[in-house]
Amino acid sequence: MLTLRLAACAWICSLFSFVAVNAADPWLELPGGEGIGHGKHVVLISGDEEYRSEEALPQLAKILSKHYGFRCTVLFAIDPETGEINPQNTTNIPGLEALDTADLMVIFTRFRNLPDEQMAHIAKYVESGKPVVGLRTATHAFNNPKSERFAKYHWQGKVEGYELGFGKQVFGETWYTHHGHHGQQSTRGILVESQTSHPILRGIEPGSIWGPTDVYGVRTPLPESSTVLVLGQILTGMNSKDPPLEGEKNDPMMPLAWTKTYTGESGKSARVFVTTMGASTDLVSEGTRRLIINGCLWAMGLEDQIPEHTNVDIVGKFEPTPFKFGGHKPGVKPADLLQD
Repeated sequence: MLTLRLAACAWICSLFSFVAVNAADPWLELPGGEGIGHGKHVVLISGDEEYRSEEALPQLAKILSKHYGFRCTVLFAIDPETGEINPQNTTNIPGLEALDTADLMVIFTRFRNLPDEQMAHIAKYVESGKPVVGLRTATHAFNNPKSERFAKYHWQGKVEGYELGFGKQVFGETWYTHHGHHGQQSTRGILVESQTSHPILRGIEPGSIWGPTDVYGVRTPLPESSTVLVLGQILTGMNSKDPPLEGEKNDPMMPLAWTKTYTGESGKSARVFVTTMGASTDLVSEGTRRLIINGCLWAMGLEDQIPEHTNVDIVGKFEPTPFKFGGHKPGVKPADLLQD
């Protein structure tokens, strides 16, 4: 017990000493350590106006850093004048050069129109054959049809051979529709029976994946390289115990989480994991957190090291803000997120 306490104290001390040195940076850096993530670097990119990715990704990074030893960099939509996190700013995510040393990119952006010098880092990573994890609005991550170099990533892109852009090509789907009633019908994850032995589903109890966000529509079939792991069951209300909605909306159910491969310009095939869940409020559910963390480990080829019961305990204070447009907490700078 004493050894565990000393280790925890060492991690906290290293974290806060890092913050003290880099408090002015418009991003978060969490230290690596011992564990299955030792020596690996995860870059998590937030930037959506509604689902509080700026709250969700720091918590996921804390879990990956503290429980598994990954070095994590969390990036944000930043107001360049104030240095504050402002998801309404769709044209600025500083620090994307961190992708140059990343072993995994976790992306949770929505309709971003980044300058080409920032997009260049994302494109270089995506085309490299390294793994990608996409959450919720990552299917429609970019809204940049006038970009001189990267218009093909636009969520409705029309570039031949890259139709419907980044979401469709990398994840298998772009923005389509709300399948459940937004803000009134929550989501329960139903494990695909034939996939219950998949490493990403290891330790996930039936019914433990839940979130107040609604089921997204997904056009099927997904690409041949995809494997659906979890289906989205629409519930009648916003409580995890609510019964499923009766009728055709749940027959058949939409894919909620799946794996895929993507072959970029490098010719290398990348592992991809995507779920249309991931809002900060979704992460209150232990099963949802486990799904995402397991997905990250699998994407990096660490499936043999996924434990029977992945530790996804919340790190620090986590009181997610309800999702809504314009609902982000004003006046917050990245370093503020490590003070609890």
